[in-house]
Amino acid sequence: MPFNKTKHALLWLLRPFSPKQKQYWRVVLLCFFTASTFWLLNALNKSYTTQVSYPILFKYNPRQLVPVKPLPEEVMINVTGKGWKLLRKNLLFNVRPAQLTISGLPQLKRLPGQALRPAIANVLDGLSLNFVVTDTISFDFDRLVTRKFPLTIDTTQVKVAAGHAFIGPPKILPDSVTFTGPELILNQFSNPFLLSLPVQNLTGPYKGEVPVTHDYTSLVKADVSEAEVQFNVLPLERKEVTVQPVLQNFPADHQLRLVNGPLILHYSYLPRHRETILPEQFQVALDFKKFNSADSTIVPTVLQKAANTKQVAILPGKVKISLTPQ
Repeated sequence: MPFNKTKHALLWLLRPFSPKQKQYWRVVLLCFFTASTFWLLNALNKSYTTQVSYPILFKYNPRQLVPVKPLPEEVMINVTGKGWKLLRKNLLFNVRPAQLTISGLPQLKRLPGQALRPAIANVLDGLSLNFVVTDTISFDFDRLVTRKFPLTIDTTQVKVAAGHAFIGPPKILPDSVTFTGPELILNQFSNPFLLSLPVQNLTGPYKGEVPVTHDYTSLVKADVSEAEVQFNVLPLERKEVTVQPVLQNFPADHQLRLVNGPLILHYSYLPRHRETILPEQFQVALDFKKFNSADSTIVPTVLQKAANTKQVAILPGKVKISLTPQ
């Protein structure tokens, strides 16, 4: 008997879930939707105090100033107002940003949040501003300037193959670039502006387009993106001569012997300078102040070399010496 009562109770509870009772669920859902709508409308008509983020917009002359880092786009504020108004502000429906006109740029770099109160309060349509939650906003502006730089290449960085030499001066077209950007950044640019050649191990004349590159592409604009560079690379002739070193700071009462001598000086030159280079135009020194007692060696120094010579080297690179008293 108790089992039958329990069974009937369960059947009564599960009856609405039977396929024959679909209409019942439609009614339940409609009631739930209606109640929720009335509750939401009633809640939105009440007043609340809360924190919301609010958009801000900087007003400045873009022909005179430029921000050098991203500007803040919103601040947190504490407001009181109807639920409808707060919902609209949170969803950013037809929200007018607070426009900030700041005097003292570009020297001024930050403002306290409360300094924004008048600009925000003027656009809060239906809301009452209690206070600005954001403590400080930071920004960084600089003067927008335009400057013209002559173009050149760093000839010491031209990578030529062994036994070859760069012959200048280079021809560059256009011969200058005009940059527009923040003044402090343009002050850091080299003047003339250096172009970096992407090629190495050159063995002959070079002519190519070289990009005008720098590290501030988002802030600095150039009127040209590349320049045509042209110069010559020629093979060198190489020669060696035996040189007698000039002795410096050696003790007067000792006799010097070069253990691994003699000194051979190697140098390169362009063929057109062959007749102008004479062995006596070179001078190499051994300075006893540079004596390394650990291995009894001195590194020789070139005191003088002939004009128009390149890639001058001395062998051996370390001269081992022997000193005996006289």
